[in-house]
Amino acid sequence: MRPPAHAPAVTLTFDNGPDPDATPGVLDVLRRRGLRATFFVVGQHLADPARRALAQRAHAEGHWIGNHTFSHGGPLGDRQDRGHAVAEIGRTQDLIGELAHPDRLFRPVGGGGRLGRHLLSLEARDYLAAGGHTVVLWSAVPGDWRDPDGWPDHALEQCLAQPRPVLVLHDIAGGAMRHLDAVLGRMADAGIAFRQDFPAAGTPMRGGVAGAGLADIVTADGAGSLDPARPRPAA
Repeated sequence: MRPPAHAPAVTLTFDNGPDPDATPGVLDVLRRRGLRATFFVVGQHLADPARRALAQRAHAEGHWIGNHTFSHGGPLGDRQDRGHAVAEIGRTQDLIGELAHPDRLFRPVGGGGRLGRHLLSLEARDYLAAGGHTVVLWSAVPGDWRDPDGWPDHALEQCLAQPRPVLVLHDIAGGAMRHLDAVLGRMADAGIAFRQDFPAAGTPMRGGVAGAGLADIVTADGAGSLDPARPRPAA
């Protein structure tokens, strides 16, 4: 394949782990290829010492560890129960502990990879602002969790169509990650480069400060301050 005139730079991310069936192989591939990624972990997994050890290994090998809620029970924009931000975001951040990236990276649950106003509630938005979090979205979703063998072609196509894609894959059981090494090889052959940082367009909140696009992922506009010193109480 002839490399495009302006090859993309892809940021690799992995959601929903750590998983003993998938994460070790993913880490092996990344180490062999000299690549670094970000793992957005599900908090309840870190209560298992074996799974936490995988997060520790990822951190030790130079990967970033981010927060992907405690239960992965659905988009936070659908939640109306008081205190869900602490239960889902705060509890997970506590479990991540010393493995946390300095930017306190947080990825919302999309519900099938969808972007939209369902991602965050007002309570979650204000909690993230108060805690100085950076919200990380995605722009390439090849559907590895639902199509374990067909996702590689989608991943290559989606990444080549953008100058600065953020690719979301899943280090979970199901066998999809057995194709990871081959996909990364195809990407390299196509001239794609890899970076660990996140483009501004995919981070609508950085360090607790609202940026362009934040309103597009929050359930409702209006009430509530984004001043981290004055978080809005849960309603």
